[in-house]
Order: sequence, then structure tokens, then C-alpha cells
Amino acid sequence: MLVERTKKEIIIRLPSSVDTEDLQDFLNYARYKELTANFKTDQKEVDKIAKEVNEKWWTKNRNKLIK
Repeated sequence: MLVERTKKEIIIRLPSSVDTEDLQDFLNYARYKELTANFKTDQKEVDKIAKEVNEKWWTKNRNKLIK
């Protein structure tokens, strides 16, 4: 693996043998960090929103999972 920093970006070179699923997980995390770098949100608010999303998902999908 080789990491190179330029004035505008960081370049990471990996061998082609790297598992693409693991690489995609890493890239998703890096994108998440990039998008949320400037957010100033209280963890309690994040937890509240996550709970609401999970409850709505469960209500919508429970019949598919419980028979």
C-alpha cells in the first residue's frame, strides 16, 4: 500500500488482491467522515433520529419478517 498526499488530495494505492467488499466498507466510512466533518450535532439528537428511523422501518417491514 502506498499513501501520497498532494495539495488537494490524498492518493491511496492498493494491490488488486484487496477484497473489494472490505474496500467498499472503508470507502463508505471515509465518505461518511467527509460528509459529516463540519456537522455540529448533539449525540442525543442523532440517537433520537436513529430511533425514529428504526421504528418506522420496523413498522413497515415487520409483517415480512414475522409470520
